[in-house]
This record gives sequence, C-alpha cells and structure tokens, in this order.
Amino acid sequence: MNKLQAIINHNLLKDIRFWIILFFAARLFHITNPPLEVAHNWRQTTVTMAARNFYETDSNILYPRVDFAGEKTGITAMEFPVLNYLIYLVSLVFGYAHWYGRLINLVVSSFGILFFYRLVHRFFNPTLAFRASVLLLFSIWFEFSRKIMPDTFSVSLIIAGIYFGTGFLQKLPGKHNLLLCAALTLTGLMAKLPAGYLLIVYAPLFISSQITWRARFLFGFVHILILIPVCFWYFYWTPLLVERYGFHHFFMGTGFIDGIRDIGEHLPEALSRFYSSALQFTGFAVFAGGVVYASVKRDRIIFLFLLCFAAFFVVMGKSGFAFYHHSYYIIPFVPVMALMGGYLTEKIPGKTWPILILLITSAEGILNQQDDFFIKHKDLQIARLESSLDSCSTRQDLIAINSGKYPTPMYFAHRKGWICTSENLKNAAFVDSLKGHGLKFIVILKQTFGDDTELQYSPVSDNPYYRIYKP
Repeated sequence: MNKLQAIINHNLLKDIRFWIILFFAARLFHITNPPLEVAHNWRQTTVTMAARNFYETDSNILYPRVDFAGEKTGITAMEFPVLNYLIYLVSLVFGYAHWYGRLINLVVSSFGILFFYRLVHRFFNPTLAFRASVLLLFSIWFEFSRKIMPDTFSVSLIIAGIYFGTGFLQKLPGKHNLLLCAALTLTGLMAKLPAGYLLIVYAPLFISSQITWRARFLFGFVHILILIPVCFWYFYWTPLLVERYGFHHFFMGTGFIDGIRDIGEHLPEALSRFYSSALQFTGFAVFAGGVVYASVKRDRIIFLFLLCFAAFFVVMGKSGFAFYHHSYYIIPFVPVMALMGGYLTEKIPGKTWPILILLITSAEGILNQQDDFFIKHKDLQIARLESSLDSCSTRQDLIAINSGKYPTPMYFAHRKGWICTSENLKNAAFVDSLKGHGLKFIVILKQTFGDDTELQYSPVSDNPYYRIYKP
C-alpha cells in the first residue's frame, strides 16, 4: 500500500496529463446543456446558428449564416467558421446537436494546455511548466474551454503551432514539424485573429545565431503563405459579404488610438479583466508577484513577458470598447500570465507554499466559475420556443422577438427574423413595416431576455415565460 501510494504521489499527481484528463472529465458535467448559461449565451448561439445553417441550408463554408437578419439571407461576416464547421461535420454523422461545439472546444483546449506544458518545459524546466499549466487550467480557461466559442480553441491551436514551429527552428526530432506548425497556426489564426499576437514569441529565437539562414527562410516563407488566406478572409471576403448581403454583425476592431483612448477612459473596467477575469484575484497576485520578481532579478523571462505584453497591447487597442466589455478578450493573454505566475511559484523555496498557492488559486477558479455549469429554470424555458412555435407556425415563417440585442432566443425558436425591443414592437407602424417584409409572428419574452409587454393583437399561445402573437 505504501509503495502504491508513493507511485501515485510521484508518477500521477505530478503528471500534468492526469490533471488535464481529470478536469476534462469534470467539465463533461452538463456538457449537453443548451447554450443558455448567463455568461455569453448570445456569443455561443451565433456560433451554433452558423453551424446549424451549414447543416440545414448550405454547407459552403464561405457563406456562414445567422438567423436574425430579418428577411435577408443571413449571410454575413464572422470569424472563419472553423468551430462552426466542425460542429456541422460531426452532425453529418450523428445528426445536429449544439453541444458538439462544447465537446470539440473542450478537447482542443485540453490539448492546448498539454502543448503549453510541453512548450514551457522545452524552454524553461518541468517544475515551471507544471505549475504554469495548473494556473492556466483553472483560469478563465476552465469556463470558456467548454463554451461554444472559438477563443480558447484558437489560442490552443496557436500554442500547438508554436510548439512545432520552435521544434523546426531548433532542428528537434520530427520531420513534419514545419508542416504541423503551418496547419495549426493557419487554423488558429483563421478561427480567431487576435490569438496570432502570440507568434511574437518567435522573435528571440528567430534572431538567434543558432538558427540557420535556411531554417529562417523556410519558416518565414511558410508564414507569409499562411497570411494570404488570413488576409483574404478578414480584409477582403468579410467586408464583401457585408456589402453583398446587406447585414453587418461582425466586429472587426476599431482604430488603435481611439481604442486606447476608450480603454483609458474606462481603465478600472479594463484592469478588472486582468485581476478578476483572467486568473481570479489570487491568481493575479501570483502573476504580479512573478512579474515583479523577474524584473528585480532581470531574469530572461521578463523580456519575453514584455514582448508579449507589447504585442497584446496592440490587440487591446484594436479591441477598444470590446476589451473591457467582454471578459473573453483577455483569453489570449492568459497563458502569458500563467507563465509568470508559475515562474513565481517555482522560485519560492520548499514544496508546501507553492502547493498551497496552487491549491488556493485552483479552488478560487473553480468556485468562481461553477455557476457556468448550471442553467436557471426560467432561462431553460427559452429552449421550449421551437416546440411552441411549431404548434402554430412553420419553420419558414419570419418572427420578431423582444430580446433587444440578444440573438439567443431566435436560435431556440429555430426561425429567422428580427430581434427588437419591446418599445419597437409596441409601435404599430414599426410592426407594419416588418409585416411588409414578411413578419408572421411576434414573440414577447416575459422574463429572460425581455419583459412582459402587452400588444394589441390576440395571442395564439401564452405561458408564464413568453407569449406568441399573430399580428
């Protein structure tokens, strides 16, 4: 028994793969939940809309569609729909279900942590790699790695690409290193462009005298080729889709100076993304301690941190309002924060204090993110919209919903149409204008996403959560 305990303590609890697998399994809890959790349900349903439309309407990956463009086709600009299309491909085999997106993201994001560990191990040491990976596992990553969103998904692909890219530059074993680097980096950039700032970590290695000119040339040439489809999609094709199909949905950033000015005017909210959203409060304290300690010691890691922060500062500026308004914009920088936090715990002498710090930060991360695994009863009722509408209408009927700027209910209605405010829908002239474009039914949400508003029409269906009118 003592021998077995020693084996477990030595070989299992110190193996990052054990923790990745353990908390992969833990995050399977309620994995089939509809995307109705309070945080970012709207962002998830824009992904699932495109995936379902690939499955039901048109599988051409160049023409992603959403459902809240009224009488228009719904074709519009968005990130290149990598995650959406993977959901579609799985649906071809098993039939459509939104939760495939949760599982796909969880699998890819778990591998992302593994490659993060391997990358840090390669350039630093196994202790730092393990502790930084634990911090990353229980950061905002813990919650968003099971959301139907491309954020941890794209960063994971970029990290894996960097792992193989550095392997190529250093002539490490693996004859397909450059090919894997190119494929993973391209997919990660296409899935979400801001994740690409992490490629700045190549800079110190690229100028090293140990790297041959041939390796630099091949590496640079391949990455120039990668930029061609990325630039085509984001700077040519997405504006073209908006112009051609007349519906704007995708945020392409703002001017850098305007964005920085906006962040400066909302500095407390912007800073909260670092000390609250990213690693929680204790994790941020560990990260900040690592930055201070590395600065005092002038450790080489501080130069890597400053390089990454400078690149991420550009992302922040281009994001502007969106950075401090949406917590997921900090996700690409969290691996860097975890690295600096892991660095501090590695420098603390002894085993007790570093383990205690990791336990506290992990516990805070889990406790502050556990609500994301549950859906409130009143919110869950939105998932009944489709069956209620099926009893009085067809899938082709256009509808209007008083969900304001939130498209989530439209996804669960499994219809196309308009998302409006209650005030809009109380305006007879506004409703008449929508009827001129094909409006057939109005859904008034009484609790979640809307408010109980009486209209002048006779309802065809009514329950405590929503009311359906035929105007």
